[in-house]
Amino acid sequence: MSERSDARAPVSVLVPVKNEAASLRDCLASVSFAQEIVVVDSGSTDGTEAIAEAAGAQVIQFAWNGKLPRKKNWALENVPWQHEWVLIIDADERITPKLEHEIREAICRIDVDGFYLNRRFWFLDGWINHCGYFPSWNLRLFRHRLGRYEQIEIDDNISSGDNEVHEHVLLNGRTEYLFSPMEHYAFPDIATFVEKHNRYSLWEAAAWRKLHSTGEKSLRPTPFGTGLERKRWLKKSMMRAPFRPSLRFLYHYVWKQGFRDGYRGWVLCCLLASYEHMIVRKQRELQKWPNNSVVQL
Repeated sequence: MSERSDARAPVSVLVPVKNEAASLRDCLASVSFAQEIVVVDSGSTDGTEAIAEAAGAQVIQFAWNGKLPRKKNWALENVPWQHEWVLIIDADERITPKLEHEIREAICRIDVDGFYLNRRFWFLDGWINHCGYFPSWNLRLFRHRLGRYEQIEIDDNISSGDNEVHEHVLLNGRTEYLFSPMEHYAFPDIATFVEKHNRYSLWEAAAWRKLHSTGEKSLRPTPFGTGLERKRWLKKSMMRAPFRPSLRFLYHYVWKQGFRDGYRGWVLCCLLASYEHMIVRKQRELQKWPNNSVVQL
């Protein structure tokens, strides 16, 4: 395994958080090679801010007013970044020494404006290598003045949270890929998966019309574009299909070869089918009671 260098790299790191004391320390240690680390908090009450400051990170508080922009776009626009390149990482993600080496080389490039990073998911005490979850490409390293997250507006009565979760970065520039995977410890147990996806499903149910439309501030759904654009097109095509939970299970378990991940692949694909069922039910609920403020994340 590659060793980490003691020299700090001229890159800025953005870490959006809220009550992430359990994960943040390891996350910050994995990006300690960066010259600037900015943790954008939302009033954490579990010691997150103290952990960030002890690691030498700058902490900025973000108070969301329920409108756009959300946390990451707000930070990209308002933080006085010291460096041209910004790396965005969540508290439950880790940059490995091999990926650090690739990042150091990438930010020296003058012919590229952004790089997709590949996330590997840890689930039920092992890595997911198929299921449509690996490879998992996300644009996380880019020249900050050229990139912003999609802006997907939903009704004010839906509590969608202050941070971009499903939105992708739209970059006005050329992109390439870094191949050493970033580690993602989002789901330490099934209870965490269910809790997070219960929140995510309401956002997807509320946002699906705008999420799958074509606009300057949203990812283009097309079968002939990038991997993310093809994935968005596929989701759009399936929104009115019957038996969506069953189709989603077959997509992840058969088409994306989730069966090759053994027991953990079976469990993950079953959970994804359940997630699709929640989206369907919440879409119907919101259509029936569009102004219902009881349905919350």
